[in-house]
Amino acid sequence: MFLDEILQKNGILDKLTSLSGPSGFEGEVRGFIKEQVTPYVDEIFIDRMGNIIVHKKGKGKKVIVDAHMDEVGFIITGYNEDGSLRFSSLGGINAKIIPSKTVLIGPNKIPGVIGAKPIHLQGAEEREKGLNYSDCCIDIGARSRKQSEELIDLGEYVVFDTEYDEFGEGLVKGKAFDDRVGCFVLMEALKENYDVDLYGVFAVQEEVGERGAFISSLNLKGDLGIALEGTICADMPSVPKHLRATEVGRGPAISIMDLTSIFDVDVADDIMEVGNNLNIPYQRRKAIAGGNDAATFHGTGSGAKIATISVPCRYIHSSASVASKEDIKNTVKLLVEYLKTL
Repeated sequence: MFLDEILQKNGILDKLTSLSGPSGFEGEVRGFIKEQVTPYVDEIFIDRMGNIIVHKKGKGKKVIVDAHMDEVGFIITGYNEDGSLRFSSLGGINAKIIPSKTVLIGPNKIPGVIGAKPIHLQGAEEREKGLNYSDCCIDIGARSRKQSEELIDLGEYVVFDTEYDEFGEGLVKGKAFDDRVGCFVLMEALKENYDVDLYGVFAVQEEVGERGAFISSLNLKGDLGIALEGTICADMPSVPKHLRATEVGRGPAISIMDLTSIFDVDVADDIMEVGNNLNIPYQRRKAIAGGNDAATFHGTGSGAKIATISVPCRYIHSSASVASKEDIKNTVKLLVEYLKTL
């Protein structure tokens, strides 16, 4: 029941996803998470990269559980004479999905709208080639370059402006589910007690190359690393069943492999055994695509066994994602119960 409440509008996940925190600018998210998890851990510190490292002391093997705080976004790179802004991406966002999206710029959350040349005015060649970032601008209502320069500094970050809400049968929608749902799962898991020596990492800059997790992995040198993600979902009419990476409503997804990692078979089997024994639904993430912070665990120092447990999310790396509350709750349960077996 408690998890139901904090997944509702105005609950913890709503607050997490509503914060601005693109890669390199995770401060808002970091402050909120630190305040929330401090009562449940023995030690907490912020490293030079900006990762939050928490420690729940235990005996035996050292386990690292990671979720990244950053979201995909944009960065301001210039001014146009009419007062609109030039910008580039922070992380992988396909340019063709950004026109007309509302955004918030910088810590002052100045509102804007991403603009592009109307299709009515495009020639056949323009329509054929598709859209690039250089074809777009951000409209902040300024009437001149001077006005926009007074309001916005070069290098300011930009995030989508999307309201979190519940809809349909047990679904939620919002921005930054990749990876605030992972942060949420880790925050909830830290409320439990374990025998294992547990480190939680809320990492920075995953969306631009797993940079934060590389540093935490190098410093912590875990025996086992588990990444928590909001992962790709392709349960759409145009996608055949065998090509669907994951499906919303079928439980947490346990990865087989991605472009940066081959996940440990024994660890995956142990996680699935916990699910089977406790009737916690799960699915296998079938797509060999993408990558996440787990790659840093076995690619630094002496290496480590790794696994990724994900919440299936439709439409990630866009202005709005969709996830199932039951999937999120079952991801918390699966992680907690697995950690208790170690």
